This record gives sequence, structure tokens and C-alpha cells, in this order.
Amino acid sequence: MASHIVGYPRMGPKRELKFALESFWDGKSSAEDLQNVATDLRVSIWKQMSEAGIKFIPSNTFSYYDQVLDTTAMLGAVPDRYSWTGGEIGFDTYFSMARGNAAVPAMEMTKWFDTNYHFIVPELGPNTKFSYASHKAVTEYKEAKALGIETVPVLVGPVTYLLLSKPAKGVEKSFPLLSLLQSILPIYKEVIAELKAAGATWIQFDEPTLVKDLEAHQLAAFSKAYAELESSLSGLNVVVETYFADIPAETYKTLTTLSGVTGFGFDLVRGTKTLELVKSAGFPSGKYFFAGVVDGRNIWANDLAESLTVLKGLESIVGKDKLVVSTSCSLMHTAVDLVNETKLDDEIKSWLAFAAQKVVEVNALAKAFFSANAAAQASRRSSPRVNNEEVQKALVTGWCSEGISEEAYVEAIKEEIAKVVKIQEELDIDVLVHGEPERNDMVEYFGEQLSGFAFTANGWVQSYGSRCVKPPIIYGDVSRPNPMTVFWSKMAQSMTARPMKGMLTGPVTILNWSFVRNDQPRFETCYQIALAIKKEVEDLEAGGIGVIQIDEAALREGLPLRKSEHAFYLDWAVHSFRITNCGVQDTTQIHTHMCYSNFNDIIQSIINMDADVITIENSRSDEKLLSVFREGVVYGAGIGPGVYDIHSPRIPSTEEIADRINKMLAVLDTNILWVNPDCGLKTRKYTEVKPALTAMVSAAKQIRTQLASAK
Repeated sequence: MASHIVGYPRMGPKRELKFALESFWDGKSSAEDLQNVATDLRVSIWKQMSEAGIKFIPSNTFSYYDQVLDTTAMLGAVPDRYSWTGGEIGFDTYFSMARGNAAVPAMEMTKWFDTNYHFIVPELGPNTKFSYASHKAVTEYKEAKALGIETVPVLVGPVTYLLLSKPAKGVEKSFPLLSLLQSILPIYKEVIAELKAAGATWIQFDEPTLVKDLEAHQLAAFSKAYAELESSLSGLNVVVETYFADIPAETYKTLTTLSGVTGFGFDLVRGTKTLELVKSAGFPSGKYFFAGVVDGRNIWANDLAESLTVLKGLESIVGKDKLVVSTSCSLMHTAVDLVNETKLDDEIKSWLAFAAQKVVEVNALAKAFFSANAAAQASRRSSPRVNNEEVQKALVTGWCSEGISEEAYVEAIKEEIAKVVKIQEELDIDVLVHGEPERNDMVEYFGEQLSGFAFTANGWVQSYGSRCVKPPIIYGDVSRPNPMTVFWSKMAQSMTARPMKGMLTGPVTILNWSFVRNDQPRFETCYQIALAIKKEVEDLEAGGIGVIQIDEAALREGLPLRKSEHAFYLDWAVHSFRITNCGVQDTTQIHTHMCYSNFNDIIQSIINMDADVITIENSRSDEKLLSVFREGVVYGAGIGPGVYDIHSPRIPSTEEIADRINKMLAVLDTNILWVNPDCGLKTRKYTEVKPALTAMVSAAKQIRTQLASAK
């Protein structure tokens, strides 16, 4: 059997790309410096896979920001507001689309299917002019070839690209984006021609939208697109990759009959029903089956014996020479390399495999040559650390700085909280936050104080752009031994007469932003976390905190891709949130927060969460959240649609924010509207935060005055 990797993390084992990007954005290093770091990372990845024995090594999976934005650049689909005049797209235009600039806002950012990765949403319309404006795919293929490494160039497929797009501002929302297929296919043909001329023998199209519930005309678009590309693809081997869920039966028929396609990739980890579908429906003779048996979204070591059984079963259907061992999806959703881990003890480490180790697993399965990892699998199943709450790992105290006493640490944090409180009072903000200077990450901070969690030193995963997160590992039963935030929240409240929010991360978000144990249903783990957070809520209330925010930023993210599975997920997710605050007094105000997803299709579940106030991302998504209220959805609790994008360094004006508030008031009552940014401000500098919040408060006061004078 041959071996294949769908994609690989791009940040580097020590986040080298993150630091190079931020240095470049801050003007501390040159474009050449950034490019040199990127080249070193690409070369290292290709060599690693080559030395591991991988046959089908991907190229063009590296990105300076996002692979969908790279496709937008390739197609020259730059929105007019960036004043691009043609030619090869450079860093100025590319990063302006991603992050905005002083003059114009960034493009919308939203979640990549049901992951915590964010992509930049293309903005298209009938007047969009397409041109071949980024030769990145060809350049990187040639770069690898010069090293003597043959790669498979990876492109976001044309139909997935259009289905992930949105109508540009000013374009009717009903505009059929798939009508642009004939406009973008000529550019795909140009790219294919250049790749063939450069010597490529395989090409990979990522078409993950094939796992969703598609309408007949959408499925027809896939057939049409690949029929149109067939002559251009002649002489090339082509694999169409799908991932993140099962392939629906009707879609499977369409996929396996696409013109000019040599092989098909399936996620056999999350796609638990795909094997049965292949057995019952059959598989086209002479085609390659790319079997995604190594999990690209979690960090548990593969049960190699179990995976080999699956592969042996497939051999009888597709033939050994046409069976390719692969990852379930790109490895960009997992941490980079276990070798860099110093915080994990040997027992837990033996249970894990990061991206580098998964590459080795893929090759081992392809060669069917490995010493069985049964001992590690058995250790994990039987360890009392997994299933016995009495055996808890030692808590991380949170005193992160070497050589500093507990007293000095507390004093330093107290000074920072006092500074944050003073700034907010000077800005005249009504309900305050303490700034969370004692916290490293909104999930990791809580996981460090809960039983059943383990933590890495370098298990970073890209969330968007240069932003990386370090997901905790939930390996066992979860409980809360001690209060986690009460000390700091009470300290902050003592500094002001204004309400101070107690800030917690909700159980669904902790679950969805962790590497979760796979030996019990996810909802059972979520209920355990909910009960732990419930204790914290009750202790905050007893400590005099009257406003408690339980963030559920990732609730929408976990929604299954298939509609038939939505109701079950939303039921246990909403129930988990309600568990956390079911015991509070009516006088205690419960807030929650959600960000960077499409919420319109789950608005009823959001209402069912029964929070007193919900703050929700709105500005970067072009205020599409407001459309549900225009369509008649009634929401009676407090709501704060975000008035400016905090993931861009751009500072909004008072007038811009006031205009947004007025749009909100057109569909929401004044007595339920809260004014707030899209999300938390931790990623921004004080030089950006202060003027932005000044504009926000000024706009709120301006609208209040207008409303008062209108009475």
C-alpha cells in the first residue's frame, strides 16, 4: 500500500511562522525575512515526510494566513475596497484582505466547517473580475522538486470554494454563487497547465463540502466542474479529498463518477458509516481509494492493529495496489511534534501521537510493518488516571514565572487588574471586566485546575492567521477540586463600585477546544465539565459577584455537518450550559458570548440557553446576525451584537459604531440592546484598545442622547 498525507501544520514546531508574521506586521523585519522563515519551514516538512517514506507528499498546504484566502489570491478575486490594480498579489494586498488596514476593514472570517480553524470568506458577485494572480501553488511545487522531492500540489476545489463564498456587499443575497463556476474554471485550467509543465504527476483537490447535505443543483455543479476540467487534467492523476464526516449515499455516487478523477479520499475516523457505504455501493474499478484511518483532528496514538484490520477489509474491495493509507484530514488541526514535549509524563505521552508521529503511523500502516502498540493502548484503557476521580494529577498552581514568590506574583497581577479597572472607569464603561492577566488561555487556564486534564509545552494549533492555541488533553474523568477564579474576581470587584463580571469558559467550549478522550461519548465528558463549572458559578455568586459570564464561543463550531445530527448535539450542548447556572438566584445576571460562526441557523437553541445577556460577533460578518431579527425572530433577553472587529488592528470611528448601533435598533428594542466589541480584547494592544473603546462609549452616549430627545 502507498502512503499519503492530506496536509500538515504550517506554524512550525515552535511557532516560528507566528513570530515571523508578527515581527513583519510590526515593521521589525522585512518581507525577505518572513519569506526565509517560510521557506525553511516548507523544506523541513517536505524532508521530514520524504525521510519517513511517505509516497504522496502534499505541497501548497503552507499558507501565510489561510488556504481559502490563498485561493482568492490565485483567482484574483480581490474586493474593490483594497484598490488592487492587478498583477501578482503581494503581501500588502494579501494581508489587507486578511486583517484590514487603516482605511478599510478586513474580509469576514468564520469557522472552517466544525473545527476551531478560521478561514477568510471570499466576497463574490456578478461583476467580480477573475485573473490568475498568485502562482503560489506552482512556485511551491517547483521549490520541492528542486530538492528532489516529488509532491502532490493541493488546491481548494472550485465548487467548495464557491460554496464557502458569500455575495459581496451590494450584491443580492440570493445571488447564485455557483453561476461563477464558468468564470473561475479557466484560471484553474491555467494553474493545472503550469503544474503539468513543471512536471507534476498528481494533483489534489480538497472538496470537503461533499460531506454536507447538498441540493441536487450543488451536486450537479461538481459533475459539471470536473467534466469541464477533464481535458486539462489529461495526463495527470487526480485525487478528490473529502473529510470531517460521512459521505451521503447520493453524493458518493456523484463523487465516484466524476470525470478525470483517479482517486477519492475519505475520512474513516469521523466518517463512521463510509465503510458500510463502500461495501454496499461498491467502488469503481481501477480507481484509488485514499483511506483516512489516521486521525487528523485528535492526538491519540492510532490503534495500528485495528486500522490494519480496516485496511485489510478494504483490500478485498479496491485491491491492494489501489489502496492508499492516509490521514483523515489535514494534520493542521493537531499539534506538531511530540518530541518537543517536556511537561507530559511518560505514561500519558505513550498514549499520544502529534502530526510528526502520525506521519510515521501512516507509513507504518502502509508497509504493514510495525511493532504493535497494544501495550500503550492497553495502558490507556486500564489506567486508574482515566476512570478514577480519586487519582488526580497534581494541579498547576498558576505561578508561571520562575524565581517569583507567590506574594510577588499576586501583587503584580493586582496592579495590572487595578490598571484595567481604572482605564474602564475613565472610559465610563458600565459593566467591567478585570482583564484576566492571571490567565494564559481561556480553556487552558480552567483545564489546569480541573482533574482529568493534561497539558503540553508546545502543542500549538493554528486558529487563524498567526493566532495559535494550545488545546488541553482531556484524558480522564473531570471534576473541580478547588475554586478557580473566585479570588481574582472578588479582588477586582473590591476595586470598583461598578458591576465586575466573573469570567468563565463554558463546558461546550472547553470540550470543543480540547483534545477530547475518545473512549466515551463527547456529551458525557461535557456533562462532567458542566458540573465542575456549576460549582464555580455558585462560589462566585456566594462571593458577591452579581454578573457572571459563561463564554460559549465554540458552541456553534461543534454543530455536526449533517443536518440529521443537529438536534441531538444542540440538545446536549444547551443542556450542558444550563447545568452550569441552574442553581443561581434570579438577581444574579448570567451572560454568555459566541463568536465567528454562522448563528442564524441555531438561533432558537441560543434562545433556549436562557442566558440573561448574550454578546455575539456581528461586525466582521457584515451584520448578517441582524437578518434573523428582521425576519421576525423574537428575542426578549439582553443581546449585544458586536459593534467592531477586534481581530483587526483597524480602529473604528465613533460615526461607524453609531451607524451600527442604529442598524441594531431598527430590529431590537432599546431595553435589551448592549453595546460591546465583537469579542475579547486580549489579542490587541492598549494603543488599539483605548481609542476603539473611546469611540464605542462615545457612540453609545450619542445614541442615548438621540433616543432621550426623541421621547
